[in-house]
Amino acid sequence: MTTPVDITVNLPGLAMKNPIMPASGTFGYGDFAWCQSLDLNRLGALVIKTTTLEEREGNPQPQIWVGDDFSINAVGLKNPGIDCVIKEKLPALKEKYPDLPIIGSVGGSTMEDYCRVAELFSQSGRVDALELNISCPNVHEGGMAFGTDPKVAMELTQKVKAVIDCPLYVKLTPNVTDVVSVAKAVEEGGADGLTLINTLFGMHIDVEKRQPVIANVMGGVSGKPLKALAVRMVYQVRQATNLPIIGVGGIETVDDVIELFLAGANAVQVGTAHFKDAEICDHLAQALPQRLQELGFDRLDHLAQIFH
Repeated sequence: MTTPVDITVNLPGLAMKNPIMPASGTFGYGDFAWCQSLDLNRLGALVIKTTTLEEREGNPQPQIWVGDDFSINAVGLKNPGIDCVIKEKLPALKEKYPDLPIIGSVGGSTMEDYCRVAELFSQSGRVDALELNISCPNVHEGGMAFGTDPKVAMELTQKVKAVIDCPLYVKLTPNVTDVVSVAKAVEEGGADGLTLINTLFGMHIDVEKRQPVIANVMGGVSGKPLKALAVRMVYQVRQATNLPIIGVGGIETVDDVIELFLAGANAVQVGTAHFKDAEICDHLAQALPQRLQELGFDRLDHLAQIFH
């Protein structure tokens, strides 16, 4: 009888039954209409929508365009603000899924904003870890501005770590020439883990209408074209740090998951593939043990030892 493959993952703050979770924004706060038919307990963890200090209306519509292989979005961090999330969104989520690991995604326009949001998340006791979003390319202030300068990224990480009591993952942008320097800077700042990569800053024009497909003109490109870039950056960062890495970018198949693990990831997030399959995370988690057996592996963590 074949021994079942162990796909559980234990990262700082996160005891996960499998390594697969939706990327921030994909499931909202577990309250998107299409989420109501899903069993979120099947997820390894849930990263909630990036939350800011005050409510944000986001960018003008249309905010999202979905193509066959990629999507482009400029939602602009639309969210109800941290007070509403703590008082309404998280209690409802925790009541329905008390055992599901929750990662709060922290956004802001200033360092003070980031710190306050992170502090309130931490004080709430309703999140198991935080993901610091210093990599969003579709907001006009804050966001990616904090993730492109290693010194600024390190300072922000230090300030946030000083006011929280839960593990902190820092989400890195691919829109830099040297992602390793930023990764090393946030590690020095006290990060407990890294998430990479966020979307690539891009633009798409409808040639029939002769206009950009989203109102913001430019936005974050996600989906299949990002995978090779994500694999490369995860691999590069893994050579420079022992911090846990959550890999994200272009995952559609179980082999995509395995490829990111081979590059050095310890868990993964899935985003755009949900437009094609709302249950993609569960389907990947179910397919992973058999595929690992076919490849001769009996543990997930053995994958990362191939190149490292």
